Amino acid sequence: MGYLTLSGAIAAEVAATTAMKYSEGFSRLWPTLLTTVGYAVSFLLLSQTLKSVGIGTAYAIWSGAGTATIAVLGLALFGESLTLTKIAGIVLIIGGVVVLNLGGAH
Repeated sequence: MGYLTLSGAIAAEVAATTAMKYSEGFSRLWPTLLTTVGYAVSFLLLSQTLKSVGIGTAYAIWSGAGTATIAVLGLALFGESLTLTKIAGIVLIIGGVVVLNLGGAH
C-alpha cells in the first residue's frame, strides 16, 4: 500500500508543479488553486506513505521521480531543450532510485 500512496503523491506533485508553470507567477486563479491543492494532496499522501516505507527511500523516490518526470514534461509541454547534461541527470536520478530500492530490500 505504501508504494501505491507514494505513486499518488508523485502524481499530485507533478500535477502541482506543472500547474505552477501555467499559473504565470500565481497571477492566474485556477492554475494557482491546482498548485495549492496538488501540493497539499502530495504531502498528505507522502505522509501516509511514511507509515510503511522508510523516510529516506520514500523521499528519494518522491523527489527523484517527480524531478525526472517534470524534466520530461518540460521537454514535451514547454519546448525545453534536451541536452546531454539533462539526459545524464535523468539517468542518474533513475539509477539512484533503483539503488535506494535495492539497498532497502532487507
